[in-house]
Amino acid sequence: MPSTPTRRGRFITLEGPDGAGKSVQAVRLAAALRAGGQAVTLTREPGGTPLGERIRDVLLKGEEAPRTAQSDALLFNAARSQLVRDVILPAMERGETVICDRFADSTVAYQGYGSGVDRDSLRQLERLATGGLRPDVIILLDVPVSVGLTRRAGGAPGELTRFERSPHHDPSFHERVRRGYLALAAEDPDRWRVIDATAPPAVVAEEIARTLEIDLVPSEPSAVAQRIRS
Repeated sequence: MPSTPTRRGRFITLEGPDGAGKSVQAVRLAAALRAGGQAVTLTREPGGTPLGERIRDVLLKGEEAPRTAQSDALLFNAARSQLVRDVILPAMERGETVICDRFADSTVAYQGYGSGVDRDSLRQLERLATGGLRPDVIILLDVPVSVGLTRRAGGAPGELTRFERSPHHDPSFHERVRRGYLALAAEDPDRWRVIDATAPPAVVAEEIARTLEIDLVPSEPSAVAQRIRS
């Protein structure tokens, strides 16, 4: 008797400007879904694979060699291609829900709207890297630039990324990124969910759960759990 095909898992991404709280909310969401009995793969961009983590270090920490926004886009998509093929698609084929802290829309927002790279070219590059895979649901955690950058500035110095430290990425860059995210959400309201992320994390988590129609777990995620890996 032939086996019943496994139902394809759902793909959920969390997007937003710096300081929006994506990583914390990704952990909370994964915990809520697991508490409800779902199998969940939690990962991040860039990263999630051995190659992706090495590219992450180059992109977010390395400042030894100046790079163009086009070079950044190519590096992000190299990591993305490996993540899709090694982590995301296999998990979805097993019927798991995949939660990813950032995905391709980040590149469009940051390198496209923020740095001026042609957005059609970025989408073509995205299709090559992902094979056309798009998230089923995109959670946009929206915060004003002043709020997000203040939150990030309050963290440990080693936690700041190259994009947050670099002197040419001033608030106007982050304003363009935020406007880009909101434009992307407006273009595709069926898949995007815009959440006000200025509220306390527990309130934001409740709003995410409400929009996804899931129940929250009562416990706080551990600090260790906030290191997202595949």
